[in-house]
Amino acid sequence: MRASRINAFFAATGLALVALASVPSPAQQPARADIVLTNGKIITVDASDRIAQAVAIAGDKILAVGTNAEIARLAGPATRRIDLHGLTVTPGLIDAHAHFADSGAELLYVIDLSYPNVKSVADVAAKIRAKAAQLPAGAFIEGRGWDEGKLTERRLITARDLDAAAPNNPVFLMHTTGHYAAVNSAALKLAGITKDTPNPPSGTIDRNPDGSPTGVLKESAWQLVSRLVPPRSALQIEQGMRELAKQFNAEGMTALKDPGIEIAEWNSYRKVMNEGALPVRVFALWRSELNVAGARRLIAEHAAASRPYETTGDDHLISGGVKIFMDGSGGARTAWMYDEWNKNSTGIDTGNKGYPTTSPDTIRALINLYHNAGMHVAVHSIGDRAIDWVVDSYTEAMKKNPIKGLRHAIIHSNIPTDHAIDAMASLQKNFDAGYPEPSATFHWWIGDTYAGNFGPARSLRLNPLHTYQSKGVIWANGSDYNVTPFAARYAIWAAVAREPLLGVYGKDPFGRKEAVDVHAALKAVTIWAAHQLFLEKKIGSLEPGKYADLAVWDRDPYTVNTAQLKDMQCQLTLFNGKVVFLRERSVIH
Repeated sequence: MRASRINAFFAATGLALVALASVPSPAQQPARADIVLTNGKIITVDASDRIAQAVAIAGDKILAVGTNAEIARLAGPATRRIDLHGLTVTPGLIDAHAHFADSGAELLYVIDLSYPNVKSVADVAAKIRAKAAQLPAGAFIEGRGWDEGKLTERRLITARDLDAAAPNNPVFLMHTTGHYAAVNSAALKLAGITKDTPNPPSGTIDRNPDGSPTGVLKESAWQLVSRLVPPRSALQIEQGMRELAKQFNAEGMTALKDPGIEIAEWNSYRKVMNEGALPVRVFALWRSELNVAGARRLIAEHAAASRPYETTGDDHLISGGVKIFMDGSGGARTAWMYDEWNKNSTGIDTGNKGYPTTSPDTIRALINLYHNAGMHVAVHSIGDRAIDWVVDSYTEAMKKNPIKGLRHAIIHSNIPTDHAIDAMASLQKNFDAGYPEPSATFHWWIGDTYAGNFGPARSLRLNPLHTYQSKGVIWANGSDYNVTPFAARYAIWAAVAREPLLGVYGKDPFGRKEAVDVHAALKAVTIWAAHQLFLEKKIGSLEPGKYADLAVWDRDPYTVNTAQLKDMQCQLTLFNGKVVFLRERSVIH
């Protein structure tokens, strides 16, 4: 679409062409742009959600956003001119919850058992058998990403399924949620897990009727085996970071929040960043131990450098705060609930209401310790009872020490009660805290498992985004990668569509009452997500003075039908004003 046609389009539709900076008049000496992008639809995601035609970039910042004519005045002989040919530009997309450091290495070194790579237990066994043929006896085989909700058998993988495939190698297969694993008999033997082994604190060893272990280990129980798996080297972690950063850029993504890192991952981040091989912004949360002594150590080591409300340093790698685990998973039925979990949608998992990771009073004490140390706190909370406990803990902390601006978060916040949502609204209004960080892609990627476990009534409350919006609560979306695919276009689509992947329990188990429109869905992966990285004044919208992090798309998310949101294709990504991705055979040159 040429400039004349774009001008006609805006005139016909009544959309305002905006200039978001003072564009110099011809009589003035204009600042010169290094790059200009013209003849497009620029979705600014600013306070008015305004639309423009073109954008100018100088160095690593946005110089101006406005009409083609206004932006053309800022171009000089050395300016790179990119004709968008009518394509759409958004801010670079942001993932508010991605296990980037770990998942990058797993991308390269762990067997991918996600759908559709495997569709049955037999497929899983075949991949394990093939890997065992390549390894010496005794070497660990690792896999990740299986989900019983996507397997034709609709059941958990057991040791019996794996033993024939790898009789001489211990096997450790992490579920897609990261909260339970399947292991074979060799791994059970190596870990010393027998029918007489008690469940570890906050963990479950699934058992056969005779008490022998099935090979399914939930929550802390899987650590009995995982601690025996050789750890990834720093070199492997760094290779994974480089590769995953490229893949993020190819999806128009330029920033993320990595929850629960330790010093080794931090050092790897610094190394890769200093090499110039980390074209994404990383806001990192330190992983908290679940005891007071460990919390005090973390505070002593990291609190002074983890004050993003005062400074985000170079805005590239940020020590942002701390992550705590309150409960388990909706997949493993270990999240802490008021009522018993369902099985197969309408059945009841009798007696099982999940459990907290440790004493709830200890979690509350940890929250108070970190809050009083001035640290941003984000707590993994999936069950309704866990969420209530966390928001009440934040409220109590604020009453004792009313620090504003720490932006404490409720990670996942799957099925909050009305009480919890009201508490979030109050915390946000009065203290700039209490922000849910849900994963819209849970509806989709693990939606069939979730629908079966939460049951018909609770499934309708999963990710109550519309209720958040109606009560003035903002949220930041995270993929929880590698629990679900990281591409934020999936999150935009899932927030609008609320559809499961396969429809095992029907195509609409989550209903549409809690769906939101695409404008809200986009904010949750741009400006609202930037808020939870303490960077909303620097990224998340296309405005002068902000970093030139932006993505160009093959379609306009504001006008295409819902189904097309899922298949949006990124054509070009800029990070800090530099092109970090250009799709082959794109109309952009």
